[in-house]
Amino acid sequence: MFVETAPFSPPIPKPEPFVQLLLGDSKEQLLALADNSVDLIVTSPPYADQRKNTYGGISHDEYVDWFLPISEQLYRVLKPTGTFILNIKEKVVEGERSTYVMELILAMRKQGWLWTEEFIWHKKNSYPGKWPNRFRDAWERLLQFNKQRKFAMYQESVMVPMGDWAEKRLKNLSETDKVRDNSKAKSGFGKNVSNWLTRDKAYPTNVLHLATECNNKNHSAAFPNELPEWFLKLFTQENDVVLDPFMGSGTTVLVANQMGRSAIGIEIMPEYFELVQNQFRISADRLF
Repeated sequence: MFVETAPFSPPIPKPEPFVQLLLGDSKEQLLALADNSVDLIVTSPPYADQRKNTYGGISHDEYVDWFLPISEQLYRVLKPTGTFILNIKEKVVEGERSTYVMELILAMRKQGWLWTEEFIWHKKNSYPGKWPNRFRDAWERLLQFNKQRKFAMYQESVMVPMGDWAEKRLKNLSETDKVRDNSKAKSGFGKNVSNWLTRDKAYPTNVLHLATECNNKNHSAAFPNELPEWFLKLFTQENDVVLDPFMGSGTTVLVANQMGRSAIGIEIMPEYFELVQNQFRISADRLF
């Protein structure tokens, strides 16, 4: 008996993750990237009036005008479902907080970006200091921008152990407390709070408690690996494309590569660019 079968179709191989390193000014090098080609951007540009010996130290008064042409290109290359995470920090000018970060947020919104969320990086190992009218900052902003309200997000990948929270915080709930009335303030746990009593994991908050990186990467402002790793888990999957237009010591692109994502890094300083190249040669003995 003859049985007709469909013609054999070999499975389509998944694209191999790649690494692309570009030396030069981000505003210019971004032009080489295709529209809607990046799933996640994680970066920390030079803060206002800092890194003068390396990146020129852009004045807080000029920062927005300097950054907008770059964010315009980032908007172009980011996929509609993608996310942009911007690590940036205010500064104090003559005893007063500069408003350049807030001005940048407003300007980027006019550019078309949606300011979707704000994460706080709590630096657990921040050392003390003394100033006449303030205390040391032990935190930095991580601003989330998107092109549309629906974007790729994998919340389950960053859930945290419940630990003894349920025992300490929920064991004495009254029956009234266990069922939240819709008219009351939202607790974030859903209608029935007691549902969380038997769960092993919970969703995290938007505060990340991470130690700063020791200066062992030949760069004065290196990320801890856990910082880009957390956002890579939250907003990407394997083979997605991750971009850092201010690559620095290369933490974001190195972590992305280790996690099976494609990575694009742009760096204007030749010594840092070469540093990242060498790290890839040591860790993978190849550079795409």
